[in-house]
Amino acid sequence: MSLHARVTLLAAVAVGLAVAFVSIGAYVTVRQQMYRNLDDSLQDRVIQASKNGVLTRYRNLQVASADALGLSDIRVGIYLADGQIVGPVDSALPPMGATELAVARGTAPDGYSIQTVGVPNHNHARVIAVPAEFCPRRDEQRCEDDQTVPAALVVAQSLKPIDQTLHNLGIVLWAVGLLGVIGAALAGNAIAQSGLRPLARLTGAAEHIARTEDLTPIPVTGSDEITRLALAFNAMLAALARSQDRQRRLVGDAGHELRTPLTSVRTNLDLLAQADKRGGLRPEDRQQLLDDVRAQMDELTTLIGDLTELARDTPQVRDAELIELSNVVEDALLKVRRRASGIEWDVQLSPFPVWGDERLLGRAVTNLLDNAAKYSVPDDTAGHRADGEPLGRVTVRLLDGVLTVTDSGPGIAEADLPHVFERFYRSSEARSRPGSGLGLAIVKHAAEQHGGMIYARNAPGAGAQFTLWLPHAATQSR
Repeated sequence: MSLHARVTLLAAVAVGLAVAFVSIGAYVTVRQQMYRNLDDSLQDRVIQASKNGVLTRYRNLQVASADALGLSDIRVGIYLADGQIVGPVDSALPPMGATELAVARGTAPDGYSIQTVGVPNHNHARVIAVPAEFCPRRDEQRCEDDQTVPAALVVAQSLKPIDQTLHNLGIVLWAVGLLGVIGAALAGNAIAQSGLRPLARLTGAAEHIARTEDLTPIPVTGSDEITRLALAFNAMLAALARSQDRQRRLVGDAGHELRTPLTSVRTNLDLLAQADKRGGLRPEDRQQLLDDVRAQMDELTTLIGDLTELARDTPQVRDAELIELSNVVEDALLKVRRRASGIEWDVQLSPFPVWGDERLLGRAVTNLLDNAAKYSVPDDTAGHRADGEPLGRVTVRLLDGVLTVTDSGPGIAEADLPHVFERFYRSSEARSRPGSGLGLAIVKHAAEQHGGMIYARNAPGAGAQFTLWLPHAATQSR
């Protein structure tokens, strides 16, 4: 069932239940009130008749009229305690039974009785029995008190007028309820059409995007829940557009960066093939050419690894584990020291636990240390100076989750500082050195995935300084 149909059905059912409860309550209230009024009227008339001594004055009810008792609109009868029944000759007797006999004998719990019973040709009637005294004498003289016998004055009034009124009331309530349900369904349908129209536009926009991959945000007006959904949808489109843009730039930049080593490798292989046709190269030239090919292949392998790392583009680390950051830094130092000769390392580490990916953090710290070592050595030198002194110095500090790496190089130009963490960005000084321009981008990627941050500046009296901050494990969510 569609949302439109569910809203319409819900409105109809809600109003239908409300109308049903109100109608039932109204019907029951009116019915009870009419019965109560009838009972009060009958009790007053019957009790008044018995108090006025009508039964003693009209001692022969078998020939008397009900009009004489002032009860012409009801059935009247006398139920004697010995079981005899007498009544007017011009009307039928009311229904009498064990309940009325108990009233006549004075054994009824309340002294009187009120009940609804079936009456032939009247559907049903309200019957009331009250205690009375009956004079059995047949002469015209008045009965004395000691000559009366206990009895019950029983009267019955047809409920047909009340039943007809209740029947008409039921028809009216059913008609009103039916009209209410129909009106509620129509109103629900109109509300659904009006309320779901923005949702329909949003659905159409989503279907259009799925067909055309056009990530243009949809127009948004208003401030209701649908508007919030549309704003969230536009935010999702913007995030998706940014992701696609990053992917396009990554593919484009990767193609550009991969073209250089591949072209170099192809050129060297062509030289080898041509040299072999002409008799070959000298051994030292051939070895130099192969070394160049090997270096280009190593650079290509590193570039592919960096691209693979950045292509994941996940918002946060999924399989985090508790790791000791100082141990990660020590492992990275061991790797970098083996390949960075001529560097003096000033290291000071303090324990600091974090939740994260040890491999990714190790890669980021290694990139920071490699970068510092690379720029601490002059471009045209290698190893140690002639006097054995180191060519550069790198300071590494890990204090309270803040890793600071400071090199002794020339620093970073002010124009390059805002771009050092961008993918494939290389300053004019960096283009003469090996690298792909992805190392610091991976550091930033790792910091963001772990809820941290990385920033660069020029240290006073030294070279470039990179600061990596990560939150403590106690404040991180697994």
